[in-house]
Formats: sequence, C-alpha cells, structure tokens
Amino acid sequence: MTKALTIASGDSVATLLEDGHAGDTVADVVLTADVPRGHKVALTPIDPDGPVIKFGFPIGRARRAIAPGEHVHSDNLATGLSGTGTYTYDPKAPPVADARTTATFEGYVRADGRVGTRNEIWILPTVGCVARTAERIAKQAGAALAGQIDGVHAFTHPHGCSQLGQDLDGVRAILASLACHPNAGGVLLVGLGCEENQVKELLAAIPPERHAAIRYLTAQFSTDEVEEGCALVAELAAQAATPRQTVGLDRLVLGVKCGGSDGLSGLTANPLVGRISDRVAEAGGRVVFTEIPEMFGAEQMLMDRAATPQVFDRMVGVINGFRQYFIDHGEPISENPSPGNVAGGITTLEEKSLGAVQKAGRAIVTDVIGYGERIRADGLTLLEAPGNDAVSSTALAAAGATAILFTTGRGTPLGFPVPTVKIASNSDLAARKPGWIDFDAGAVLDRGFAATETLLIDRICAIASGAPTAAETNDEREIAIWKRGVTL
Repeated sequence: MTKALTIASGDSVATLLEDGHAGDTVADVVLTADVPRGHKVALTPIDPDGPVIKFGFPIGRARRAIAPGEHVHSDNLATGLSGTGTYTYDPKAPPVADARTTATFEGYVRADGRVGTRNEIWILPTVGCVARTAERIAKQAGAALAGQIDGVHAFTHPHGCSQLGQDLDGVRAILASLACHPNAGGVLLVGLGCEENQVKELLAAIPPERHAAIRYLTAQFSTDEVEEGCALVAELAAQAATPRQTVGLDRLVLGVKCGGSDGLSGLTANPLVGRISDRVAEAGGRVVFTEIPEMFGAEQMLMDRAATPQVFDRMVGVINGFRQYFIDHGEPISENPSPGNVAGGITTLEEKSLGAVQKAGRAIVTDVIGYGERIRADGLTLLEAPGNDAVSSTALAAAGATAILFTTGRGTPLGFPVPTVKIASNSDLAARKPGWIDFDAGAVLDRGFAATETLLIDRICAIASGAPTAAETNDEREIAIWKRGVTL
C-alpha cells in the first residue's frame, strides 16, 4: 500500500491523486496535525528507517516511527541517495498508442523541412562586451520592422572571453545551435573583435547550409556598429518573409521543464505534460527533456525505456557523469529540493525526481544528446543539462525545441528564446498570477486528465500558431549558459 498521501487543498479534499489516477479519499485518513496543501500524510504505520512510498517508489527512509495520519516531511523523512548508481538494462514494451484526434497548428515551414512556431530575427553576441550593443540593434531594428516579422530579439550573456576548454566550447555550442533554430528566420552574430569566441570560429560551428540566413559584424572594425547591424537585420527580415502553413503535431518539437515545483507538481501538471509528450511522440513529433540531477532516484524507470542498449549506455553515462560532477565538487548528490520546493511539500530529491520525470510521459527514449547539441531523432530525447531553470531551458531551446512546456507550483516570470508555456500545478497560483501563468493544471482535480489534456493541447496549438505566452507579453526572453570551468 502507498504509505504517503499528498493533500491536494487545505486540510481536507474530496479526491486525491496518486500516479495520475484517483486514489483514496481524505475521509479515510485521520489527520494528527494540520497539513498544508501539497504536503504528505502517512496512510499506514511506518517503522524507523523504513521506506516511504509515493508514486509506487521509495522517496526516502523514515527518520523515526511515523503514525497513520501524521505529517510526513523533513523532520521524519530522509533521502536514501548517495554516490553513483549501478543500473541494468531491462527494456519494457513500448506503450500502446492511444487513439486521439489529430491536432494541427499554423507554423513556418523552413527550407530544410523543420517548422518554426515564430518567425523572428535573433541577435547573438559572441561575448558579453557587446551585449548592450546587440540590445540597441534589436530595439532600433525591431521598431523599424514592426509588423513585418514576429520580432527582433537579442539574447545576451556575460561569456565568450577569458574562458578555456569546456567552458568556451559550451558557449560556442549553445550559440551555434541557437543560430540554427527554426524559429529564427535570420540570425545576426555580433562580435567585439578581441574575444576568445571569435565570430569566424562561431560561424564555422554552424552548418554551411544555414549560412544564407546568417549575417555578422565585428564592432571594433565597424564605423557605426548599430547602424550596420540594423541594416543587416533589415536584410535578413526581407529574406525571411513567409506565411504560416497548417501542419500536424508531427512537426512540433517540445521541450519539457519544471521549476518552482510543489507537492502537486507530480500529481497534476507533470503527468498532464507527460500525456502531451506522449501525444506528440505518437504523432511522429519530437520531445526533449533534461534536468539530469532531478532524475536521481527515478533514473532506472527512464532507463527501462531506452530504445537500444546503446541508448541505455549513454543514459547511464550522462546520469552517473552528473552524479560524479557533484562528488568531484564535494557536494552531496541529494542537495535538492530547494527551499521553495520544501515549503510546497517536496521533501527529498527522490520525491522531486519521481514527480519531475513524469513530464516525459511513457514514450521510449530514442536518443541521448550532449549539452549544446541539437535534437536529431523523432520521439523522446534525453538532453544533458543541469536542473537550473535558465540554463536548462536555454539548452532545450538550443536543442531545437520550438516551444517549452514549463510546469510550476510556486510560479516564475522567466521566459526564453522560444514560446515558454507556464503551466500551474494548482489553481491558486493560476488565479494569483495570471500575468505569469498560461494554463491551470489544477483543473485536473475537477475535470480529470482527459478533459484537461484536450484543453491544454488546444492552448499549445494556439500558442504554436502565434498566440503570445504570458512571458512573451511581458517581454521575458533570455538565455543562460552553463559555467563549469575557470575564468582567466
């Protein structure tokens, strides 16, 4: 029997969810204390050092005896995670595809067959020294081209110089992949001139077939870099002009992400997004998921879905590599969840991970790619990146996601280069923060998953067709690059 049950609202609730299905009612449980929404109570006696089960898996071990109806949280529940993991390849049969109505959206079909959800000009500085220059070009060119293109946006960062090896390679890889994105009808690279991340070397990291949509300038060698940049953007915009066309979900590339999670994230928003992930994968589309440290404790169930032994081996390499990354820096691998997660009812990393991985649905994992690499296979792809919201969402965009489904229980205003659809795990957040939230997954508690899935897929298709997200309306667009090495 499941030994920990999550309270869905206040101190009582009509129906609770476990593993995405209707579970016990709170009337069957006598609470021994007030329990906040999203927190857990014990259903059965739990012995000291005994496993606490949620989502059908252990989320840690009891620090002491826990009585039925007692609040289960940080004072009486501890993580069981440590060190690197040993895994076995035990592939499971792929899920049977559900019969669902085919959905469509209006996208921008590129010459290489990929489809963008936006037709924008992106300005990418090679180095932080010209970040403000890129922003000035975007502001002036965007005003001049209003109505001719979906937008002109500069994606700035503080990197590109005083870096070595893996750090410099990572900056170049992310920028090169962003420069290849189908949402960018054209890209302007803005360099300074003396930086480590030289424009010519960045251009060399971009496939030659993409160069027709790329322009570049070097500020130290330009008489008026803003004027020159605006002229190049206008040239790109004229070249990028194209109408939207009706396409199916097989042309969509979804990134899935969670941030500011609470105890309901793994019960409402994340499994709901998992259903969307499956639907896109079943249609022949692509889904990419990441946040490797937030898989610790739940990784075996993902590895059981590896398409081949080779994919399994790469999954093990990425996940144990991240575990070793923590160990090499003298940090415990369980140094998660965050204070906000804990306040929202998540106690251990295992619990957070078991909730987080549900965004990936049930589909077979067809590929594993490294940080800064671009998606290359249909179906579900695992991407190497940390859990940090800005760093991982940037990596999802660079991998080729044309929209990101971002679930949250606490809320965040962040937005990224591609439409970032904020999905609240609870209706209270959706009501309090309508300027941040695009969809209320708390509706699952009243409507059920099937009806709420239909509403969400309709919202996603509308946004993919041009309807602005809350983050876009607020002009929340940024990137963050993973910093791993020394700075000169």
